[in-house]
Amino acid sequence: MNVIMIGSGYVGLVSGACFSEFGNSVTCIDTDRTKSEALNKGIIPIYEPGLDALVEKNRQQGYLTFTSEYSAIIGDADLIFIAVGTPTRHGDGHADLTYVYQAAKDIAPYLSGYTVIVDKSTVPVGTARNVKRIIAETNPQADFDVASNPEFLREGAAISDFMRPDRVVIGVENERASNLLKQLYRPLNLIETPILLTTLETAELIKYASNAFLATKISFINEISALCEATGADVHAVSKGMGLDGRIGRKFLHPGPGFGGSCFPKDTRALVRIAQEHGVTSQIVEAVIAVNEAQKARMVAKIRKALGGSESGKKLAILGLAFKPETDDMREAPALTILPALLENNALVRAHDPHGIEEAKSLLPDSIEYFDDIYDT
Repeated sequence: MNVIMIGSGYVGLVSGACFSEFGNSVTCIDTDRTKSEALNKGIIPIYEPGLDALVEKNRQQGYLTFTSEYSAIIGDADLIFIAVGTPTRHGDGHADLTYVYQAAKDIAPYLSGYTVIVDKSTVPVGTARNVKRIIAETNPQADFDVASNPEFLREGAAISDFMRPDRVVIGVENERASNLLKQLYRPLNLIETPILLTTLETAELIKYASNAFLATKISFINEISALCEATGADVHAVSKGMGLDGRIGRKFLHPGPGFGGSCFPKDTRALVRIAQEHGVTSQIVEAVIAVNEAQKARMVAKIRKALGGSESGKKLAILGLAFKPETDDMREAPALTILPALLENNALVRAHDPHGIEEAKSLLPDSIEYFDDIYDT
């Protein structure tokens, strides 16, 4: 099948590489010409275990190409995935859909023959129908359907998550579109991966609800960790005792400095706004966000207490800067809040991260000293 991936960021690049591994002809289109040229030379702009080898293999075999041009290749596509960024809109928590809607406008003039346009980006309920309207208004003659196919990739384990997912969620309006997507995902169907067919709105909400629930588990165990410290209980034993209950599970019950990254902070805020727009309260998700912010401040207080009440002039070794292991992603990493607070009181910070140092340097104060070796730190 001919597949177009609009966007060669994290989701687009991983998804495009994996679809090409299925034997499809995949072209990733990104408006950043420099990025596309680098990718065509095998230069990967992000760190993700195994991604560089997967891209290079399929690039060499001719299954995966990169371009910055919207052109006639759109007309040959069976499926076009929109995998552009949906950052939090400044000031109000809404997902910014500028790039999604612009992609729809850019695609529309080149459509020729039946094509399914698929939202891969995490988007609010109703976005797929807006994409459909935009394309129909731009090219009234186009023969197309829209679909929602959210990704559930964990940074650091994205390729295995794509190749061996817990489920594939497909939101469609008709059998014609669903048949094409089921054909695309046939390699996963052969290994008995559950494929859930839903409405457009249901698929869009499944992604937000899933991320909000996982974020809830993180905030919950962090709140319990404060109670454990106050009562003398062992939070790790409490977490294990909870997680062994099959109804709860052990994943995402690890106390820490709070969640970060490209998904949980953005998606919890967006879910609150979606609820507000539909006149629904979202007290639990709002509390999850508040607890997460408070956890970062609590970490600063804990460090300060461990240093005898003041971090001024004290040397601190920070092991890990990205929001989680096996990634260089610094988006909303707790370190971006915790370290500046310590530096304001003249702490001497020495930091190490196996993958995230270069990105951290561009986001954190210059006074931090970085080390490539964990022992030198």
